[in-house]
Amino acid sequence: MNEEKVVLHEDDLRRSLRRIAHEVAERNHDCEAVGLVGIHRRGAVLARRLKEILDTMLTVEVPFGDLDIGFYRDDVASRARAPVLHASHIDFDVNGKTIVIVDDVLYTGRTARAAIEALFDYGRPQRVQLAVLADRGHRELPIRPDYVGKNLPTARDERVHVRVVEIDGVDEVAIGPAAVEAQV
Repeated sequence: MNEEKVVLHEDDLRRSLRRIAHEVAERNHDCEAVGLVGIHRRGAVLARRLKEILDTMLTVEVPFGDLDIGFYRDDVASRARAPVLHASHIDFDVNGKTIVIVDDVLYTGRTARAAIEALFDYGRPQRVQLAVLADRGHRELPIRPDYVGKNLPTARDERVHVRVVEIDGVDEVAIGPAAVEAQV
């Protein structure tokens, strides 16, 4: 596979996020006890968008935070490059809440594991749920998302490229060769 194939366009991405927001609202009857935490970078952008949708739907303000998991990764010592770090911002009490961790792509499950570990440094949520825009399979840990925008079966030598306007200037999800884009 030499070229990328766009599998979600702007409208598809928007519909997926709206559907995830509706599922979050349906599954969590006490929406005032729900908080969203996005994993840097694109997961944080998607979490902010989910927050806006939920705020409008529920007429309550859903707490929002973003999390950097760079030092919680299980491969941090073995990586050739030091992780690019971003500040984490969780300015609300996570204790006793249902926290929905939001990420762009679920692959091996290691990023989700690191996010759960990092989240517990902020307190003890009652429940932790996982929302992802794309689930590409190939799990190495027993992690399963609660909310999925799109299941994208891929080969191990492929990569799912999520692009958002806020970072990349376009909203789309594409599948392409792993070497096309450097890890961010």
